[in-house]
Amino acid sequence: MSQRDSIVAPPTGVSPQILARLAELERSLGSALRGKPEVVRLSLVCLLARGHLLIEDVPGVGKTTLAQALARSVACRFDRLQFTSDMLPSDVLGVTIYNSHAEAFEFKPGPIFSNFLLADEINRTTPKTQSALLEAMNEGQVTIDGKRHELPRPFMVIATQNPVEHHGTYPLPESQLDRFLMRLRVGYPDAASERQILRNSDRALPQGTPSGLVAADVLHLQDAVHRVTVEEALVDYILAIVEKTRNHESLALGVSPRGSQALYRAVQALALLEGRDYAIPDDVKRLATPLFAHRVVINARTTLVPRRADAGERVIEEILSQVEVPL
Repeated sequence: MSQRDSIVAPPTGVSPQILARLAELERSLGSALRGKPEVVRLSLVCLLARGHLLIEDVPGVGKTTLAQALARSVACRFDRLQFTSDMLPSDVLGVTIYNSHAEAFEFKPGPIFSNFLLADEINRTTPKTQSALLEAMNEGQVTIDGKRHELPRPFMVIATQNPVEHHGTYPLPESQLDRFLMRLRVGYPDAASERQILRNSDRALPQGTPSGLVAADVLHLQDAVHRVTVEEALVDYILAIVEKTRNHESLALGVSPRGSQALYRAVQALALLEGRDYAIPDDVKRLATPLFAHRVVINARTTLVPRRADAGERVIEEILSQVEVPL
């Protein structure tokens, strides 16, 4: 990471000590996922914007490594679920059982009652189990047997899936995809980074090192994100991009209001990470594709290939080239 990209203290009420720990967290993630500084930074943007992250790529490029490193680097509770076709909603949420000694029903919380939940290969479980995450991701709570249970804060779902293999998978519906703040693709490392990976392959796999951040620090940073200034001209720019997605001839479904809210928060979070108390148009251009590409649906009649993995990205990039950037 260049010196220019180093985190400095913006005037948003965040102490230099917490920002230094945030910088240490970014370095820790960079050591776990070599050669992917942009992916690391965007995953932190997702965390600070109170979002959930979908990491989609082929096997073996570091999806689970990134998710584990992010979760283990913060002193919070972490749980991992390996999703399978026979998994039930109760395996995620928990279950109410009868305690014969107390002669009463007791709720046994499931793995979702954690700060970081790694949902590995989320598209391998059935839609019924996938939907068990909807309320938690949207409202930070779950309802079981008519009772509401608040989830701990911060709360973040980090899900992985392989977009290439379709045997025995259940594609996430649009309503579920819309709950993820952004979708990232890790991609293959460059030659130099892969050489480092090979040289260190006989060592223990990097799982992330403690950054010194605790749950209260993360909540403090998330609150500071809302104090980043976004000028009206930039809001107009965001809305113009969103409107284009809703009227584009290649798209059957454009970006929802939840998506525009997500981009607004993410732009604020990126500005904070880069040491600014104000957002700039480059923040919007940098984040629009990872935040919007998974929210749009390609029109089957378009000249684009609907099944092509990067079709959504191509349309968003085309829209970005058409919308006038504010000065």
